[in-house]
Amino acid sequence: MKKDIHPKEYRDVIFHDNSSGHSFLIPSTINTKETGKFTDGKTYPLANVEISSASHPFYTGNEKLLDS
Repeated sequence: MKKDIHPKEYRDVIFHDNSSGHSFLIPSTINTKETGKFTDGKTYPLANVEISSASHPFYTGNEKLLDS
């Protein structure tokens, strides 16, 4: 791998799916000022998302209709 091509702010971030309530701990460079505790008891930066693989119909096989 080439040296010095990866972002320096690469760290573990909690992505919380607001639709399903699931949380994922994934390495990311996303900018966020919120923090949260994960299941391991440690505090990490927190990013709230509206949809993820835990709630998307393609992955779950369940169709949802939203009235807008």
